[in-house]
Amino acid sequence: MFTKEIVGKQVQFDDEGFMTNPEAWNREIAIELAKEIGIAPLTERHWKVIEFCRSDFHVTGEAPTLRRITRESGISTKELYELFPKGPAKKVSRVAGLGKPHGCI
Repeated sequence: MFTKEIVGKQVQFDDEGFMTNPEAWNREIAIELAKEIGIAPLTERHWKVIEFCRSDFHVTGEAPTLRRITRESGISTKELYELFPKGPAKKVSRVAGLGKPHGCI
């Protein structure tokens, strides 16, 4: 586990780089996390996926899987890969301040 400062706030991460406290997340942190993984700027479609994932997390207690995101959010698999290339479920979970989705390697 490690802590780093993002937009003036101390944020804790696990060893894989996922935030350990989803409640510490905000949109400014999301923008910085997205930049770190090469996704910038965040568009309205990015925010739709991020907000879906955070909402789903609050209902289920887990970060949604790729299949759940595409089935429930209205974003196709193809578009999800365009928005969050090379591992979209993990990348959107990271930007959304959630833990790693179950089933992701």
